[in-house]
Amino acid sequence: MAREQTGTAVVTGGAREIAPATGKLGVMLVGLGAVSTTFIAGVENVRRGRALPIGSLSQMATIRLGKRTEKRVPKIKEFVPLADLKDLAFTAWDPIPDDAYTAAVKAGVLDKHEHLEPIKDFLQNIKPMPAVFDQYYVKRLQGTNVKRGKNKRELAEQLREDMRNFKKSAGLDRLVVVWCASTEVFLTAGPAHQSLGAFEKAMEQNDQSIAPSMLYAYAALMENVPFANGAPNLTVDLPVMERLAEDRHVPIGGKDFKTGQTMMKSVLAPAFKARMLGLSGWYSTNILGNRDGEVLDDPESFKTKEESKLGLLEHILQPDLYPELYGKVYHKVRINYYPPRGDNKEGWDNIDIFGWLGYPMQIKVDFLCRDSILAAPIVLDLALFFDLAGRAGLSGIQEWLSFYFKSPQFAAGLYAEHDLFIQQTKLKNTLRWLMGEEQITHLGIEYYEYAEK
Repeated sequence: MAREQTGTAVVTGGAREIAPATGKLGVMLVGLGAVSTTFIAGVENVRRGRALPIGSLSQMATIRLGKRTEKRVPKIKEFVPLADLKDLAFTAWDPIPDDAYTAAVKAGVLDKHEHLEPIKDFLQNIKPMPAVFDQYYVKRLQGTNVKRGKNKRELAEQLREDMRNFKKSAGLDRLVVVWCASTEVFLTAGPAHQSLGAFEKAMEQNDQSIAPSMLYAYAALMENVPFANGAPNLTVDLPVMERLAEDRHVPIGGKDFKTGQTMMKSVLAPAFKARMLGLSGWYSTNILGNRDGEVLDDPESFKTKEESKLGLLEHILQPDLYPELYGKVYHKVRINYYPPRGDNKEGWDNIDIFGWLGYPMQIKVDFLCRDSILAAPIVLDLALFFDLAGRAGLSGIQEWLSFYFKSPQFAAGLYAEHDLFIQQTKLKNTLRWLMGEEQITHLGIEYYEYAEK
């Protein structure tokens, strides 16, 4: 369906009017470690024609429109009005004062001579703003580049000021915030998280249930800035944040970037269920040596990650519907900090399945992945798609972006959809809906004569 460009909005044939992606988009990152520096350096290398944005759906994937016989398969970035990579500007908060170049060299993800030295000046100009940081929530990290204030409410106001200042000083039209920082200790929602009044009072009283990540989320929402949570922290998945996002018409979503081992689970588990193969047990262990691995070496931070990783199988396999196949699954997840490995994580899975007449079989997966290489294109897509959601007037939880998260947010009364292929269909169908195109069902019966009889 054709779309018309007007002076103020892209008017589609569907239900949405989408403001154009004109001007600059500021991407504000919480954390300037391995993931953020790999993302920033990657985008700059792509902008200079030195590399390809491999792994990014927004940049490389196509989307089918209409029937297969129509052969309309544009790239997503040519179909929907996304911000152009040349219009992205970056900043970050981090308790460690290293600029983006120094942080990238220390992270050791990208080749210093091939991907960092040619853009050294660009990276050195990105210096992290003081972070809201409290070692109580991330016990294995220390930092000197930290904000000071009489209470958490004041710290949140400083974050809001950072957002306003960045937008003004860099001449930006819009902002998005993506949490790329470390995993905080495990928390559960309580009275302070139920309403805006209770939350703001708790901030003023320095309530321990208000973690730093919540302050970033609050600040973003109060500034009408979309917020994506890339860690398993309790952050925007709170009643107060969900209500605030709806009231202020701001997109939110999370949580925890779906990169290595969990991505494989979201592919393999649906295959088992599709074929009605049983599962006895799934043992997963990870070896990781970067800052994330060091943080997760703390039991309290690991519990937050463990909860994020464990929920996937139960949601995909639906043991209540298939008790004979999945009612007694033993699922174990381990993460081991091993400094020599650096960012090159190894995820090892032992999967015990059973088939016809109950006969046992095994699958072994050894995924030697690069954690930040898998995460960087996710950060890019989330920044662009959350900006799109904001311009399209989509507020609150963006479940259509579940594709990118280990533990996707969902509305009350629903359940999380973890199947990677259902998530991909939901994402692409949402883009079709935004642009007034028909949904793709893959029924296919319309191609055959008997469908008309």
